[in-house]
Formats: sequence, structure tokens, C-alpha cells
Amino acid sequence: MNALDLVGLALSRLRTSRLRAALTMLGVIIGVASVVALVAVGEGATRGITTQLQSLGTNLLTVNPGRATTGFTRGAAGSVTSLTLADATAISTLPGVAAVEPEISSSQIVVAGALNTTTSIIGTSADYATVRNETMWLGTFLTPAADTYKLRVAVLGATTADDLGLGAGSIGTNISIAGIPFQVVGIMQPKGGAGFLNQDDEILIPFGAAQDHFVNTSSVRTIGVSVASAGQMTTVQAEITTLLEGRHNIPAGGTDDFTIANQTQLLGAVSSVSTLLTVLLAGIASISLVVGGIGIMNIMLVSVRERTREIGIRKAVGARSRDILLQFLIEALTLSLLGGAIGIAVGLLVSAGIGQYAGWGFVFSPVTVIVAAGFSAVVGVVFGVWPARQAARLDPIAALRYE
Repeated sequence: MNALDLVGLALSRLRTSRLRAALTMLGVIIGVASVVALVAVGEGATRGITTQLQSLGTNLLTVNPGRATTGFTRGAAGSVTSLTLADATAISTLPGVAAVEPEISSSQIVVAGALNTTTSIIGTSADYATVRNETMWLGTFLTPAADTYKLRVAVLGATTADDLGLGAGSIGTNISIAGIPFQVVGIMQPKGGAGFLNQDDEILIPFGAAQDHFVNTSSVRTIGVSVASAGQMTTVQAEITTLLEGRHNIPAGGTDDFTIANQTQLLGAVSSVSTLLTVLLAGIASISLVVGGIGIMNIMLVSVRERTREIGIRKAVGARSRDILLQFLIEALTLSLLGGAIGIAVGLLVSAGIGQYAGWGFVFSPVTVIVAAGFSAVVGVVFGVWPARQAARLDPIAALRYE
């Protein structure tokens, strides 16, 4: 018999004992579905985190104040007011810097008509849109003139606009920020996020207006820097460090009163951790595949015992040991591959549902599917060899006498 005939024979055997075949395949189905779903979830989570980080800006470096130390007590990061508007201006003159935006912030109550909300009021410059990769849904962004003349104009995040009931007809209308009127000049496209990571829940106003009305300080909370190209990130970071150390009179080997976060390095770290976590999850899920393989081996051993007389008859009419070996091995392989195919389908459905719920969408990895199918085939072969060898070694005369 050729391989195709043996596959047909295996399928006919499975049809005669459907419940047993289904229960045997269940372990493989669960194992393959778990591997496919968990790998897809890991890749989807990585994509979601990466998208969130990239949405913070293009080739972004973030300069933050350092931490203060009082006596033996070390404060939190950002607890010193070491960065100024002049620092931001100096950074903008460095080669390789495409745009710079300083920020100060305050949380205030905002009122529009009968609705109100409490949100972050960020004082910044017109370069915020370039540095933070913002796009407008309606109206225009802040202009250099608005900052120069400290105009009371505001650009709203998508969530804040929704909370205040402001839409297509709201450009040019006034809102009240802590009792002070500001004119709405634009609403930004949503970026997504939740809680403290919600970039859409904010209002941007000119830096000078924020200083005059809400944040009476000469220091800045953070300085965002957009680097001209990704290849210059490390160089520009070193140049900013040298510049600020000189401006802040920090001696060689001294402790900097600022920190610089590199978006590229952060993305690399997130990718490495996510990859490690995905491999770990897939490894844990693959344990159930081994359990499924043991189930296949157990059922095939039972099948050999039940079909001892059949094996004896086949050998008596001329079947060779290798024919019997191949027959039972293909039966085990068919069980495993059918379970793998069903498991892949289930895994893809589960990952699609999780991706839809979590917001990163359906993640399909052909490599994962191919590996899962290959692994299920290996399981079928590895755990089917022993029962197949047991069947092939049966003595035909003893098999014919078996009751």
C-alpha cells in the first residue's frame, strides 16, 4: 500500500471511533491553539506598546529634570527645577536637531457651556506638533505668533473635546480654563491610550500664556527634542548632555541634574522584553502539546492490542513489518495533524478576539502557524513510533491465536 492508501485507511479507522479520536486529539488541539494564541497575543501586545511609544513623537529624545537630594533623602526623578526655556533654545541650535518644544503643565477645571472636565493644561510651543507627531482633526495648531504674544488660544485633545461636547462647529468658540476664557483654534486627531497614558486628554496653550495664568515659574517640566534622523539619536543625545552640563556648571564626573530618555533605546528594550515573554509563553503552552502526544501514544498502544488479530491476518497474507509500522505511524501522524489543524484555527480565532478587545487588531504570523503545524507533526511521529514498533514486532502466528 502506498502512503495515500494508508492515509485513507487511517481516516476510515478514525471515523469508526469518532469519540475516541476526538478525545485523543483534544490534547494536541489545546496545545497548538495555546501556542498560536499566546504568540499572537505577545506579538500584538508588542505592536500596541510600540505604536504607543512611536506616537509620542518622531525620533524623540525627552530631557527631564533630575532628582533632588535633601540631607540623606533622595527625591523622585524630576524633583529639581533644573531646566529652563533658555536650555530649550540652546538645544534647538545643535546640529541634527529638527525641532524642540519645552513644556510646563497644570491640572485645571475646564468649562464649555453646561459641561466641564478636569484635564492637563500644557503650555508649549508651535513645534509641539512636529516633535510629538500630532495631526489636526479640525482647525489649526498653535502658531509662533500665539506664543510670542501670549494669546489665549487652545488646541484640544480628542478625549477632552468629547468630554466637553465640542465637535465640528466648535472652532472659534470660547472655553473657560480655571475661569479664564480661551478660544478653541483646533482639535487634534485621537492617538489612543487610557488613564495616565491617554495622550488625547489634554489642552495645549501657548507657553507664555501658561506661565502668566497657571504656572508661575521660569523652569520647564520637560523638553521634547525631535532628531533629524534615527541614525543621529545617540550623537545628538551626547551633544545635549555636553551642552547642558556646560550650561549648568556640572564638573566632569559630577552628577547631572537632568536625564535624557532615548525613544530608540526604549523601543529596543520593550521589543527584547516582549520577545522573551512571548517565547516563555509559547514554551509553557507547548507543554500541553507533549501531554497531547502522550495521549496519542496511549491510545495507539490500546489500538495495537485491540487489533492484534487484524495485524496477524495482514502479516499472514504478506504484509511486511515495515508496512505495519508505517500503517500505525501514519495513523498517529494523522491524529496529530488533524488536531494541529483544528488547534491552529481555534488559536487564530482566540487571538483575533483578544486583539479586537485589546485594541491592537488581528495579528497573523505565518511562521507561528508553520511552526505549530510542524511541531504537531513531530509530536505525532515521536509518540507514534513506539506503538507502531510494537505492532510491527508482533509474531503473526501468536497474533492469529490472540482472542
